[in-house]
Amino acid sequence: MIPRALTIAGSDSGGGAGIQADLKTFAALGVHGMSAITSITAQNTMEVTMIYDLPVELIREQIRVVVRDIGVDAVKTGMLHTSEIIEAVASELRRISAPIVVDPVMIAKSGARLLEESAVKALIEELLPRAYVVTPNALEAEALSGIRIRDLESQKRAAKMISELGARGVVVKGGHVEDPRAVDILYFDGEFRVYEAERIETRTTHGTGCTFASAIAAELAKKKSIFEAVERAKIFVTDAIRYGFQVGGGSGPVNPVGRLLRDAERFRVLEVMRRAVGRIERSEIIAKAIPECQMNLCMAIPGARSLDEVAGVPGRIVKHPDGPRASDHPWFSASWHVARAVLKVLEHDPEIRAAMNIRYDPRFIEAASRLGWIIGFYDRRLEPEEVKRAEGGTIPWGIEEAIKSAGGRVPDLVYHEGDWGKEPMITIFGKDAIEVVEKVEKLLRKALGEGEE
Repeated sequence: MIPRALTIAGSDSGGGAGIQADLKTFAALGVHGMSAITSITAQNTMEVTMIYDLPVELIREQIRVVVRDIGVDAVKTGMLHTSEIIEAVASELRRISAPIVVDPVMIAKSGARLLEESAVKALIEELLPRAYVVTPNALEAEALSGIRIRDLESQKRAAKMISELGARGVVVKGGHVEDPRAVDILYFDGEFRVYEAERIETRTTHGTGCTFASAIAAELAKKKSIFEAVERAKIFVTDAIRYGFQVGGGSGPVNPVGRLLRDAERFRVLEVMRRAVGRIERSEIIAKAIPECQMNLCMAIPGARSLDEVAGVPGRIVKHPDGPRASDHPWFSASWHVARAVLKVLEHDPEIRAAMNIRYDPRFIEAASRLGWIIGFYDRRLEPEEVKRAEGGTIPWGIEEAIKSAGGRVPDLVYHEGDWGKEPMITIFGKDAIEVVEKVEKLLRKALGEGEE
């Protein structure tokens, strides 16, 4: 059976946190998600303007009916606004033997209180003793432990003290702690574990706590150990932050399905690349444009920012008596030069995700002009010394110069006439790999007078 996870939390009308984030997280991790809504909030990325608490009997019944019919392998609690809600939820959780992840939601990202001050006592006395693991951020951990959290050691002390309130495990998150890395501390059955991740400088952090706790619950529902569950949840929430949405005027929401979509895009890029390479290998005219340093074709996933998000041909596309031949199947991180050109162009136009290099020939430049293409140029002899010394700096510099030469527009064609020991080169850009191959064929037919339309 598919693992089943239940979230008991509030609804976020902005879609970034609460029930909405929890269910997206469950789905992205292959878990069937169920929900018991405790409160309805009117909120966006900047503020919470209203909170309406559902009747406690309705909250109880939501829990009862899904557990009775569907069953549950893990539970995650989020916003429990009042002591009455906490007591009702805690009462229902006594009937459930599955692990319970408690996210002690106290304050929204906007600063609004999501837990009444009078309900803190109920949280500590009624809910924490039933928690398999509780996941406070640094501010919440300070409120629960009374310890001022500023570093790793204070995180550990707070985790241990909170565990003494009854929770079997405690994760004190380090998102609010001043540290170059985002460091979380897990204290479970007397053992500490440290989990580190890159600290991403971004405004897309709304829903991080909900997503992290839900990811732990999802992994526990899949029968992972607490140590593995927290490790996987840490990776998951870091990706969700990385692929978050810059919407609204405040803290944008994280994107729990970001990694899933990225992986799907990688597959789509490889499929397009496979078809484009096949077309190149069947093309007699493209064989006439392979430079001495050989040829490569690259395509990036949407929003690519690194070489491992750009697919190319390992070993390049080479000259062969039977025509152009790819040395290997397309894969990511397979190109150095053309991939860097794609990444630089993406900074200016996210729709232009592919490129291919061909040999330099003045006839190709003239043909591009007759086709009405945007043409960019850079002079490698003018490359600054500091750029030459920086590994991988030449291509980004050159593409930036070429865009300037084209009046700030992304060119269809960029060329340079070489330098000492550097072969002159032309690079053709397009929206995807198929379009690039089509453009190269059209350019060559125009330049060489073969089968012009």
